[in-house]
Amino acid sequence: MATLDFPMTEIVEQTTDITMTEGAIRRVRALIQEKQVPGAALRVFVSGGGCSGMQYGMGLEPEPQATDIRYQFDDVQVVIDPTSMTYLSGSRVDYVDDLMGGGFKIDNPQAVSSCGCGHSFKTEEASQASSSTDSCC
Repeated sequence: MATLDFPMTEIVEQTTDITMTEGAIRRVRALIQEKQVPGAALRVFVSGGGCSGMQYGMGLEPEPQATDIRYQFDDVQVVIDPTSMTYLSGSRVDYVDDLMGGGFKIDNPQAVSSCGCGHSFKTEEASQASSSTDSCC
């Protein structure tokens, strides 16, 4: 399987839990303006499913929950629920725009394998529990 390597963009701010690149911060700002939801946060989450067992998700969140873990990157707020944070800790969120189109990309150090689409992944724990061969989108 071929992989594509995208040039890294500059990391603006980093926490021990999650990193956002300048490209990702700019794109979230633009989405908030396009969707006309001032003050909204970017929700990043993990859910079951996808080609490899778990999949990433994102959306604009106008009203974050009290239990959310909150991060501030310049003027962009990111919220993650505690369960998703266990799978996202140490991840880097980037936005890449290339000939195939643009999209968010999550580099997750906890993912031991991922699907070719880049939206689905498997952790070490899940990999040990399952020896089946995953098919991709």
